[in-house]
Amino acid sequence: MFDYHVHSAFSADCPIPMEEMIEGAIKKGLTEICFTEHIDYDYPYDEITFDFDKMDYANKIKEMQKQYEGRIRIKKGVEIGIQPHLVNTYKELMDKEIFDFIICSMHTVEKKGLHYGEFFENKTLEESYGIYYGELLYCVQNYKQFNILGHIDLVKRYTKQHCDNPFHDELREIFKTIIPEGKGIELNTSGVRYGITSGLPSDDILKLYKQSGGEIITLGSDAHKPEDIAFQFRESLQLLQSIGFNYITTFDEQQPTFHSIERLL
Repeated sequence: MFDYHVHSAFSADCPIPMEEMIEGAIKKGLTEICFTEHIDYDYPYDEITFDFDKMDYANKIKEMQKQYEGRIRIKKGVEIGIQPHLVNTYKELMDKEIFDFIICSMHTVEKKGLHYGEFFENKTLEESYGIYYGELLYCVQNYKQFNILGHIDLVKRYTKQHCDNPFHDELREIFKTIIPEGKGIELNTSGVRYGITSGLPSDDILKLYKQSGGEIITLGSDAHKPEDIAFQFRESLQLLQSIGFNYITTFDEQQPTFHSIERLL
């Protein structure tokens, strides 16, 4: 089993040392995890800075790989918080840094945060969703240095109402862009932990991705504490299999490896 969205104290919203997260993964029987620490430039809340010392992080990963060799594989990943005006900034970053795996996520829209709701003020739900997916489409059309899109429908987590428009046309355009480029999406199981009825993305979007020709999909808990690692993974694998996915994906030096869901179950 593989968890490809795990945070530690290198992420500003997580106080847990890397060792504790690794021990938690071992206790749950995982064979591989990828730390995907936050880099989220221009995050709109002054009290938190989503960045870390890249050299310290690389050295810590190497230390953990040596310490836990033979017990669990540990990969060096990152989760970037994309925004349209930051495309060139992230291009410059990735020209200098090396990661096994890169998640491209969007946590901020119109330079406003989703978390505390500023983005949704004075907008209908449909307007908010439309802007969110419009900015995400712009980003994937103009930024290419990533492997998968993280929690592609994250906007759902911060709305108190259901949006009747599923925005499948917009999502189809996003998939039309990323699939031919060998990029994928994740099934992020944190949605249920945060009170919505599914993982991120929801089942209809997973089906749309499959219908669009998508095959690359990773499984991630978005864990910020050990007990959340591999949250609902068996149920998620069963869901993916029922939709028609045969594999989940891991990465080494950004090259994908495909693992049979049937064998994992």
